[in-house]
Order: sequence, then C-alpha cells, then structure tokens
Amino acid sequence: MGPLAGIRVLELGGKGPVPMCGMLLGDLGADVIRIDRPEEVPNPVLNRNRRSISLNLKSPEDIQAALDVAATCDAVLEGFRPGVTERLGLGPQRLLEAQPRIVVGRMTGWGQDGPWAQSPGHDINYISSSGVLHAIGTDQDPVVPLNLVADMGGGGMLLAVGVLAAILEARSSGQGQVIDAAMVDGSASLMAMMYGVLAAGNWSDQRAANRLDGAAPYYGVYRCADGHVAVGCVEPKFWADFIERMGVASEDLFADQDDRSRWPQMKSRLAEVFAAHSREHWVDTFPEGRACVTPVLSMTESINAPENVARATFAPMPGGGHWPAPAPRFSRTPLGSPSPAPTPGEHTANVLAEIAGSNSTPTRRLS
Repeated sequence: MGPLAGIRVLELGGKGPVPMCGMLLGDLGADVIRIDRPEEVPNPVLNRNRRSISLNLKSPEDIQAALDVAATCDAVLEGFRPGVTERLGLGPQRLLEAQPRIVVGRMTGWGQDGPWAQSPGHDINYISSSGVLHAIGTDQDPVVPLNLVADMGGGGMLLAVGVLAAILEARSSGQGQVIDAAMVDGSASLMAMMYGVLAAGNWSDQRAANRLDGAAPYYGVYRCADGHVAVGCVEPKFWADFIERMGVASEDLFADQDDRSRWPQMKSRLAEVFAAHSREHWVDTFPEGRACVTPVLSMTESINAPENVARATFAPMPGGGHWPAPAPRFSRTPLGSPSPAPTPGEHTANVLAEIAGSNSTPTRRLS
C-alpha cells in the first residue's frame, strides 16, 4: 500500500540517517530490502517496513548476490565513508552497470569530496559547521537539539527527497545517477529561513537575541510549578489574548511586545506568573492551545495526549509500546500499517529465491 508501491530499494545497512530514509520510503509503500550483519540489533522503529537479508560484503560471492539484488531495484542507499563501497565492489559504477536506471543515494557527513570528506563526525559536528548549533541555546551556551537536525532532517529526509527526485527523472531519461547527500549541506538547508533573515539584516548572529531563538517573551519555554509550557504567541492578536489570560494585560510593561529593551523584564515577570501554578492550571487557562500556549510533553505523555490520540499520531507496536504512525497521509493511496522490524537475515532465502527466479544463472546458493 502507499504511493511508492512498486518501487524497490536496497539499503546497505548503516545507522541513523540511512535507516531513517529507508523507513520513510518503506512507510510510503516501497519494498525496502536491507542488508544486515547477523549480529545487528535492529531499531524497532527505524528498521520497520523492511525485508532483511544477511550477506557478507567481504565475500565475492555475496557481493555478486548484492549486485543481483540491486539489478532489480530502483535505488540503493548507502552511508559509508567515501570510497568504501568502491573498495567492496558495490560502488556506483558497478551498480549502474548492473542496472543503468538505478539511483545511488550516498549519505555522508561532509560529502563525497572536499577537505573533510574522510573525517569522522556525528550530528553535533555537522550542525556545528553549518551554523545550526551556534544558533540554538541560551546566551551563555549552545544546546544540543538531539540528533534531529543533521541525522534525521538534513540527512535521512534530504536523502529521501533526492532519491525520489532522481527516480522520477530516471523514468523519463532511462538513466540513473548518484546522489551526494551530506548532512552538513542538509542542516545548512534547514537554516534557509534564518540565513535569509540574516542576509536581510534582521537577524543577530548572537545566540538568544532574536524573535525565534528564545529571546522574545512571546516565543520560548517557561517553567511551571511542576513542568514547562511552550509559548509561541508571535502574532499581535495571539499576544493580546495571551497577556489577557495571564492576567497582566493591564501592566504597562506589556504594552509593546516588540520593545526589545523590555524583553528581559517581560520574560522575568511572565516566568514569575507561570511558576506560581501547575502545568495543568495553564492547560486549563489555554485550552486546546489557545494563544499558542501548549504543555511541554514528555515522549510517553505525547503518546496519550488527546490531540494525538484523536489523529492517531502514534500507533501500537507489535509486541508492545508505540511508534510514530507513518506520515504524511494520502487521500487516494493510503499508507498501510507498518510491519515490525525484521530479525537480521530473516528474508535472505526468500529474496534470493526471487532473484534466482528472474535470473537463470543465480550466483549465490541458498543456505
């Protein structure tokens, strides 16, 4: 089910952004075949909607088997350092020889070329180089935004967009190509709005000094007696509703929400008012997110939040727990329920039997 039904993708293992890309494509209906090491411990969410095969990529026989599988695919995803797949015998040239229309999606931190191409790194390193990390946090220190920006958004999602665009192009041209997706590029792309405002002279390069980075009294997080709330009343009509419900509308301090000279005082006064009551009190004061005020929910709380339950934002996992439901939603080609993450090598025999059935001279004997 889903709009990508009929698309087949080979995923060459890996962690973080490549599995994120594979999950997204699988959620949308693609047949994603992942090569796993036997000792791999699958992530129960990122590795859902896959078929798993176990191949030894140091074995010439198994490399040929991987090429045979790739020849039936629309795309291959890999997240090794530049040059590794070439040394294994699974580089773009060999993949394109096996299937001229194949799209090779390559995910790295620093890109396939450049002075840092071979350097190690993680999400935090890539966002430190693209301006993201410096922009998030307090006036004293940057704050780590999990590994969402480079790994998942600027990595996995960017790779999915690039791969799907190239698959569309290949259907008209009959030719595949290589996608060079770098997390440093992707995280920079996610900062497009901020770089645009900076270029226009309306953004300070100093952290916690702008409207959307926690400096403004109307866009930030406040501590309650027993938790936190998020405030995002940027527009004047929401600000007016906000200060009325907070009981401070009559105070001159709040007459002009964009008086930057008074932002610290406004934030201090609002912090005092918020701290005097429980989070539940503020949920009742701002029902259904009125004035753009919402409780800061933990992961477990989010699963049971009424607004998320109503939309089925999370779904029960086989065997217990919950996972984010596939997104976005499609009116004509709805997405199916996710299949659980397979055990490594669970589908080796079935997948290779399929390949053997379409190839009169299979190159790998089934065990």
